[in-house]
Amino acid sequence: MSIAAKFEIEYLQYLDAEGKQVRDDLPEFAKNLDHMVELYKLMMSTRVFDAKSVALQRTGKLGTYASCLGHEAAHVGIGSAMKPEDVFAPSYREYGAQLYRGVQPREVYMYWGGDERGNDYQKEPARHDFAWSVPIATQCLHAAGSALAFKIRNEPRVAVCTIGDGGSSKGDFYGAINIAGAQNLPLVAVIVNNQWAISVPRKIQSGAPTLAQKGIAAGLYSIQVDGNDIIAVRKAMEDALERARTGKGGSVLELVTYRLSDHTTADDARRYRGEQEVKDAWAKEPMKRLRNWLVAKKVWDDKKEEAWKAECDEWMDNEVNAYLETKTQPVTAMFDYTFAEVPADLAKQRDLALSLDKKAH
Repeated sequence: MSIAAKFEIEYLQYLDAEGKQVRDDLPEFAKNLDHMVELYKLMMSTRVFDAKSVALQRTGKLGTYASCLGHEAAHVGIGSAMKPEDVFAPSYREYGAQLYRGVQPREVYMYWGGDERGNDYQKEPARHDFAWSVPIATQCLHAAGSALAFKIRNEPRVAVCTIGDGGSSKGDFYGAINIAGAQNLPLVAVIVNNQWAISVPRKIQSGAPTLAQKGIAAGLYSIQVDGNDIIAVRKAMEDALERARTGKGGSVLELVTYRLSDHTTADDARRYRGEQEVKDAWAKEPMKRLRNWLVAKKVWDDKKEEAWKAECDEWMDNEVNAYLETKTQPVTAMFDYTFAEVPADLAKQRDLALSLDKKAH
C-alpha cells in the first residue's frame, strides 16, 4: 500500500525540571543573561500579582478570578517573543503575556470586578490587543480575522491567540486554524495545555498523542513545547512569529504545563484531581527551574530574590489601591453603550434602575 503522507511532532526543551540544560544550542536571547533575569523578574511579578488577585477575591473585593499559577513561563514566553505591532487575542488567564505588553493590574482588577473599562487598556502595545475572552475559543476567530487583514494590507504583522487544552476541541479553534492554513495567514495559535479543562482531564479530552498535531490537518507547522521552560517557549514562539511574518504560514504550538491552582476562584479542584498529581506538578513548575539555572550562572541569588519580591509587593499595593479608588460608573452605564437608540424595553429598565439607585443613595 502506498502512503499519501507522513507526519511527526517535534518536542522542544532546553531546561529540565531542575533547571539543568539538556542541550547546548541556546538561542541568542538566552545568552543574554541580563535579559533572562528580566524575564524571571516578570514571571515572579506575575506570581505575586496572581496571589494578590486571589486574596482580593477571597476578601470580597473582586469577582470570580481565573488564576495563572504555574503558567508563568508559558505566558511570559509568549508575550516577550511578540513585536509591539503584533496583535494578541487572549482567553482569560494569560496575564504574564499581557503584563509584558503593557496591561496594568488595575485594569485586570477592574474587569474581574465587573467594570468593562478594564478592557480599555491605556498603554501600548496592549492598547491595540483584544479584550479578555471568556466564551471559549471565540478569540481564535478574532485572531484569524486580524491575520487576514494583515495579509490583505501587506503588513508584516502577526496575530497570536491562546487557547486551553479543552478549548482546542471547539469548532471555533478548528475554523481559525483551517482558514489560516488555507489562506496562508500570519496566525500563531498557542494551545496552553495545562492538563485540565475545569474538571475534564487531558486524557479524555482527545485521543491524539499530542494536541499540537491538530494543526497538521490545517496545513500548519506544529510543535509541542515544554511549557514550563521559558527558553523553549520563547524560542518556539520566535520561530513561529518569524515564519508567519515572512509569509511562510501559520503555526500551532502546544505548550505542556500544569494548572497548579483551581480553574477559577469558583472552583475546588480537590474534588476531581489527586493530591499526589498536584505535588508532582509542583516539582516541575517553571519558576524553580529558571531560578536554578540563573543561580548556576551566578546572576541571581537569595538577596536579589528578596529585594525584587519587596518591589513586587509595593507595586501590587499601588495597583490595588488604584483599583479600589477608581470611581464607580453610574448605574446607567450598562444601558448607554450598546444601541445608538435605546429600545423601549431597555429604556424602561434604565429608568427603573435609575430610580432604584436614587432610593439606595
